[in-house]
Amino acid sequence: MVAKTMDQLVSLCKRRGFIFQNADIYGGMQGVYDYGPLGVELKNNLKQAWWRSMVYERDDIEGLDAAILTNRKVLKYSGHEDTFSDPMVDCKKCKGRFRADHIDGKCPNCGSTDLTEPRPFNLMFKTMTGPVESADNLAYLRPETAQAIFTQFKNVVDSTSRKLPFGIAQIGKSFRNEITPRNFIFRVREFEQAELEFFVMPGEDEKWHEIWKEARIKWWEEQGLKRENLNIYTTPKDDLAHYAKACYDIEYQFPHGMEELEGIANRRDYDLGNHTKGQEEFKLEAHVHENKESTTKLCIRDDDSNSWVVPYVIEPSMGVDRGVLALLTEAYKEEDLGEGNSRIVLKLKKHLAPIKVAVIPLKKNNEQIMAKCHEIKQNLLKLGIGRVALENTGNIGKAYRRHDEVGTPLCITVDFETIEQQPESVTIRDRDTMEQHRVNVADLPNYLRDYFAR
Repeated sequence: MVAKTMDQLVSLCKRRGFIFQNADIYGGMQGVYDYGPLGVELKNNLKQAWWRSMVYERDDIEGLDAAILTNRKVLKYSGHEDTFSDPMVDCKKCKGRFRADHIDGKCPNCGSTDLTEPRPFNLMFKTMTGPVESADNLAYLRPETAQAIFTQFKNVVDSTSRKLPFGIAQIGKSFRNEITPRNFIFRVREFEQAELEFFVMPGEDEKWHEIWKEARIKWWEEQGLKRENLNIYTTPKDDLAHYAKACYDIEYQFPHGMEELEGIANRRDYDLGNHTKGQEEFKLEAHVHENKESTTKLCIRDDDSNSWVVPYVIEPSMGVDRGVLALLTEAYKEEDLGEGNSRIVLKLKKHLAPIKVAVIPLKKNNEQIMAKCHEIKQNLLKLGIGRVALENTGNIGKAYRRHDEVGTPLCITVDFETIEQQPESVTIRDRDTMEQHRVNVADLPNYLRDYFAR
């Protein structure tokens, strides 16, 4: 059974060092969180799994890591300056402010119906570049990672000689001034995205939209999310974003309800069309902003027709933080062990586990046992499987429970038999079954290679 309440996850995350409230010692900062020692490992493992599937395992995608600071013109011609806002209402009684589409005619704080008319509120964070604060030096913290991919399209094509279809992938921080951040790390002001912009010939966009929908569902299942907890929501035509021809949302059953985990949009030629030089030369399908400032034609040659084409874009866009929350929700288990005993265990897929192996001494103040623990840890680190931790609490039962709770797949216990008998052997304990068996120390590298390759 997955986690049923957000309180279960928040408690676990703070207790075991996954996620902390930002600036907690000063009362916190709403909508901003810090990833602790284990949270950063889980998040990095999820990002690495995405990058491997997108960039390494495919032959049609390149990577990018673009700047967070964004030239104002980029967001002017993308339409963000004009449209990237939410309708907000204020409660005249309690002075609360809420998104108009999140309330039903009354204040969720005090119940008053004395509300202002909805007003647009821009979600982008402004900043200044250079020593002087002026309109000429205005820049933004990017509200999404996608725009840099579009503005670097021609550079990537020229440097890689890519032909359609191909994609550009990026993982990075984005910033949105959410008025009502909520549900832990689900909706926050500073977050991380993993976005792919997949460029295709006009006319092939609908086919690729379906291909990417199926590919992304399969990928989330490979990360451990059960299909029964996922839903595919097809956005009605009337609710589509202004740039989209069609959109699928992969939704997940979070503790607070079924909500979006990843969007897969058919963005048509809207983005490259907005940023390209010489818009009038191309038969753009999307309605774009007139652009007389771009210096580059964002197009690619179609060898079949020997003409220049502005590609359509299919965009699978995943929220990394929402992905972490979904993985924690799915993996969280409370198990009754009988005789009044129970345990909390995170049954994460082993490639995502923050700690891959814990090396545990049966007795922490025994010099020979501790020396052997250090030796084993250093040898296992050479395998490159991920983090190997030396657990030195001195209580084997508590050590097992701690590593169950943080999702460590295997625990290796070094005991007196290890140092007194030949050949040297250790006890390996499996997180999910709690079964234990002896393995020779010399065989550990091959054992773990085989285990993590399965």
